[in-house]
Amino acid sequence: MSAPPLAKGDAGGFDKRTREWRAAWAIGAALALVLPAAGSTYQVSVLTSALITVILGLGLNIIVGLAGLLNLGYAAFYAVGAYAYALLNLHFGVGFWTALPLGGLIAAGCGAALGFPVLRLRGDYLAIVTLGFGEIVRLVLENWSAFSGGPSGIPNIPRASLPGWEPGLRGATLLLYYVSLALAALAALVVARLRDSRIGRAWVALREDELAAEAMGVDRTRVKLAALAAGGFWAGIAGVLFAARTTFVSPASFTFLESAMALAVVVLGGPGSVGGVAVAALVLVLLPEYLRPLAQYRMLVFGAALAAMMILRARRPAGRAAVQPAPAGAVRR
Repeated sequence: MSAPPLAKGDAGGFDKRTREWRAAWAIGAALALVLPAAGSTYQVSVLTSALITVILGLGLNIIVGLAGLLNLGYAAFYAVGAYAYALLNLHFGVGFWTALPLGGLIAAGCGAALGFPVLRLRGDYLAIVTLGFGEIVRLVLENWSAFSGGPSGIPNIPRASLPGWEPGLRGATLLLYYVSLALAALAALVVARLRDSRIGRAWVALREDELAAEAMGVDRTRVKLAALAAGGFWAGIAGVLFAARTTFVSPASFTFLESAMALAVVVLGGPGSVGGVAVAALVLVLLPEYLRPLAQYRMLVFGAALAAMMILRARRPAGRAAVQPAPAGAVRR
């Protein structure tokens, strides 16, 4: 039996919404490219921090939003990326551009390594184990002074630069902003493509019903390890960007609050949603900053805004957060 045809009005409405979203993203991209040149160095640095949070949220979106693996120790992968750049530069003189992919790959390896002992865990049990993993990484960095510098951290990490050009503070801040913008756009594209791919559908199947997914032939081990490695890779990338932005890393920068922040981004934006997670990350970082003139009322207004966003998100119809089934007759090979 063939699927019922889509009503003409529904198709027109869908096309209209698609055009509106594309126009909104085009305007946002244009503003993102132009505004930093007119802003102060401090404002550009804040925008860079927001973009790093976007990358962090998109990475966790793979693990939590698509694969349904509740990870409360995601800041550990973030720390691995940051310390990878700091230590590689300190001991081997590795520059920013070389450390960027290496930090992501090292964090991805840590994600896969974490996956092996927790393959059979789900729900609360998985959350507790990942929380413990995050704390173990932080405590190792804090107490192994000979390796990581201990609580004092590692200072004097080089900022981003280009071969033959050593920019000043303003130039380095702008360069890192545009690198972060490009990587955030790449992360959004990759996560969107993964969501609609075969592995993405396997993640969603595993999230909805693990036993049913296994019965249908989904390799639970491979799929879970792929989710943890992919999520860890983007956290490692974000960690390298963070180290280049602050030029200093210490264990105090990678506490449970960072994991909670990334999880809040995913929940607020909608698990599985790429655009929603990006917008939520920007709101969570930028809104408190630009509410500073309200002084003691700043966090009150911020909390009210978050509550309003959650209420509005709950009332809107479900979008692309859940992967839709393929049309009748379409076989994905």
